[in-house]
Amino acid sequence: GTLARPAPPGPLRRCVRFPRWRAMPVMSRLSLPGLMARARRPLMHQSIFLRPLTVGVIREPPGEKRVAMVPAVAKAFIKEGYKVHMEKGAGKDAGFPDSEYEAAGCVVTDRGAVINDGKVFFSITPPSKEEELAKFSGKTIVGWVGRLIPSGKEIVEAARKANVQLIDTTAVPRITIAQKLDVLSSQAKLAGHRAVLEAAYEFQRFHAPEITAAGKYPPAHTMVLGCGVAGLAAMGTSKALGAQVRAWDVRDVSDQVQSMGASWIKVDFEEDGAGAGGYAKESSKEFLEAQRATFHKHCKECDIIITTAAIPGRPSPKLIEEYMVKDMKPGSVIVDLAALGGGNCALTQPGRRIVTDNGVTILGYTDGPGRMASQASQMYAQNMFNLVKHIAPKGGADTLLPNIDEHLAKGEEGDIVTRSIVCCKDGKALEMPPPPQPTPPKPKKAPAAKKEVAPPDPFKESMTKALTITGASAGVLGMGMGCAGSPAMLANLGTFTLAGAAGYQVVWGVAHALHTPLMSVTNAISGTTAIGGLMLLGTDNIGVNLLAGSAVVVSAVNIVGGFVVSQRMLDLFKKPDVPEHSHLLLAPGAMLVAAPFMDSSLVPATGVISSLLCIGSIGALANMKTAFGGAYMGMSGVAGGLAATLAAMPPAALPAAGALMAVGGAGGAVVGKQVSPMALPQTVAAFHSLVGLAAMITSIASHMLHPNAGSMHLGASILGDYIGGVTLTGSLVAFAKLNGNMASTPMNLPGKNLINAGMLAAQLGLGASFLSTGGMAELVATAALSSAMGVHLVGSVGGGDMPCCITILNSYSGWALVAEGFLLDSPTLTAVGSLIGFSGAILTKIMCDAMNRDIMNVIFGGISVPAKKPGAIEEAPKVHIEASVDSAAATLAAAKSVVIVPGYGMAVARAQQTVADLANALRAGGVQCRFGIHPVAGRMPGQMNVLLAEAGVPHEWVLE
Repeated sequence: GTLARPAPPGPLRRCVRFPRWRAMPVMSRLSLPGLMARARRPLMHQSIFLRPLTVGVIREPPGEKRVAMVPAVAKAFIKEGYKVHMEKGAGKDAGFPDSEYEAAGCVVTDRGAVINDGKVFFSITPPSKEEELAKFSGKTIVGWVGRLIPSGKEIVEAARKANVQLIDTTAVPRITIAQKLDVLSSQAKLAGHRAVLEAAYEFQRFHAPEITAAGKYPPAHTMVLGCGVAGLAAMGTSKALGAQVRAWDVRDVSDQVQSMGASWIKVDFEEDGAGAGGYAKESSKEFLEAQRATFHKHCKECDIIITTAAIPGRPSPKLIEEYMVKDMKPGSVIVDLAALGGGNCALTQPGRRIVTDNGVTILGYTDGPGRMASQASQMYAQNMFNLVKHIAPKGGADTLLPNIDEHLAKGEEGDIVTRSIVCCKDGKALEMPPPPQPTPPKPKKAPAAKKEVAPPDPFKESMTKALTITGASAGVLGMGMGCAGSPAMLANLGTFTLAGAAGYQVVWGVAHALHTPLMSVTNAISGTTAIGGLMLLGTDNIGVNLLAGSAVVVSAVNIVGGFVVSQRMLDLFKKPDVPEHSHLLLAPGAMLVAAPFMDSSLVPATGVISSLLCIGSIGALANMKTAFGGAYMGMSGVAGGLAATLAAMPPAALPAAGALMAVGGAGGAVVGKQVSPMALPQTVAAFHSLVGLAAMITSIASHMLHPNAGSMHLGASILGDYIGGVTLTGSLVAFAKLNGNMASTPMNLPGKNLINAGMLAAQLGLGASFLSTGGMAELVATAALSSAMGVHLVGSVGGGDMPCCITILNSYSGWALVAEGFLLDSPTLTAVGSLIGFSGAILTKIMCDAMNRDIMNVIFGGISVPAKKPGAIEEAPKVHIEASVDSAAATLAAAKSVVIVPGYGMAVARAQQTVADLANALRAGGVQCRFGIHPVAGRMPGQMNVLLAEAGVPHEWVLE
């Protein structure tokens, strides 16, 4: 019976109620006054008024090593108010001696005493004979019954006759709240794990791929049929051992299979295999025929097959026919976990190991979990504790049996778990309710239909081209109006447009692998800002000389350092067995250096040839065969341009000019030789800043020398000053981000777009004022404001977009040269600047397209990226599948063709040499290994190509 629990606080009273007198054996020994007197005594435990419910655990029949209770779980039962009685030796076969149970607080006694004292009994295999069950009359037995299968139905009938309340642990419905009670899942996981170990023992070869001095050995190929709990466990263990795993299930669980690192076997037949209660259902005849053909094919290929397909209450489906086994390779192994239901293999003999005539071992063991008795017992016992906690979440031992009665009495409104597991009660068999439907999985989204691309409209295409050409022509005409009256300016305008067109056409043909050398070469060529400084040297204005001399020094650093870095990078792509004589292209340079000093009338012609060589150097970088000569052509072009400028200078200024160029060149040579391929991005950014500085101070110096020049000169001064300032500080910020001196995250100041708009408006105001007054204050203010804009524009762009930033800064350096060319009437500067400006702009467009970035967003400092709000939650990581070192090695060793796609991680880890060694090892083993390089992998266009070249990877192995 039960005693009501008082509601404290209150007088020390106990209310007694007897809802079921005939169920109270104590009434034969106690009178009502005696009970009242007992209720008035102090209690040892407030929740226990009669002796606690005794749980009994008897020894399992021979052949079953598991036990339904382990010491750790017994402690939990005792804490809940239960007494636990164990039969002597019950846990011995599972590795739990009687002493451990006694230490946990259990009573260890003989079988008869356990049965006599216990009220609820937990078991793995419950008693099945009527004479044995008769000893448990009026009591409750909890065990692995299997009420839906014939043997289970016999046990239920015997228990009914013996007046035993029988609870089937296998009848727990497969719903979310019952997962922790599900013994089928916990034991199936062990069976799947153990199946792989049994197969590994029988399979007399490696599981994982091995490359040894004795040869190369492939991995085992394992097929798992049935992707329930056991199948998934088998996949996990097989992958851990290094096998190549493929799997199939009648339900489409391909996502689960792939998440385990296995491949999905697809039967070319559409049918939904999901059945009631989360189990699989029987398949149609047509599906079975397509299925057999698929399995036959995979049986020929696989070394190990593990089958787990079972349908409760029905024979296991036959998946592997006899003819399939005959076509398997000798030494193969089949582990049939569905052997208890007849087996998934036609040749399976339940409980036995057999070997076929063609050497295939078939294991039909039915005691998979029992072969891991200790672990299986721990999991089963925990399921039992979870079961009683589900039925009696409050009140412990006092409420377990009453709650079972209450749940059954409520009918369909009662707890579905209790109604599903109780097989018989009070001599009556109870019908099992239909299993609840599990929450259906979200249907897989059908791939979005590709939008039909409308055919191009010829009229629109022609109109777009016409408007583009018209707009560009109008712009050139506008510039021509500004150059009216100045033949030199008009000549520069022609040079600007023609060189720009050449640069536009040339850069489209440059290979992605050579983008880094391209930027390095154009960066070195942009050092021709030295020409502007040289043209201003030798005047009587000390300030002009200081600014011009500084421009010459920093430009010389850029020229020499840039070409040294370029040549070092290109040398990485050289093959040691292929002779290379591109250095002979320095001969034109030697001629150009000598020509203007021999005849001053050759100065203009020298400048023209120098410009053509600079254009040719970029064109030569279009492919690897001509790339080596590209750098030498650029050197010759820059040398000719400098020589033409020096030849036109006053003789008195030549010593100073030579000394300044020597100092800067020496510094550039030192930097260029020390920089590593890993540091190329930040080095190029630093060189860009020197170009910006030279352009800015040259523009200021030129205005100081010609304060009363015309409007075109004034416009070139303010533009050169502005572009130089943005390039200077923007490049320094890019350098700091790439070099780790600044955080790579975007600055994202609140109202950043308004800040940019405000600074641009202020700059337009300064420009208008300068064009009207020609005052020096506006130039100085422009230098300060443009420097601030460079910091904010580049600072607002994240580190991931630095490849685009570097290319746009490269373009800016070209426009700064153009401004200098118009400022100083230098066709060479104008041509080279136009070439670099247009080529850099096109390269930026290529990079933005490759990175899926908006070019205007990069140019204007992340204009379309909103500033981060305080406390904003970052986006959750994307769903991904991780691989281990072992699984990656196994995949590579078993592959026939491999494409390695390196990213910036390779650069950070300095792993290019290791990756190259891996590629060489794969090729030596007969595996075709190549590299796939994204155009903007790394922090600079083409950086991965340079790093792989440094490690000796031939460029023929690299795909774009």
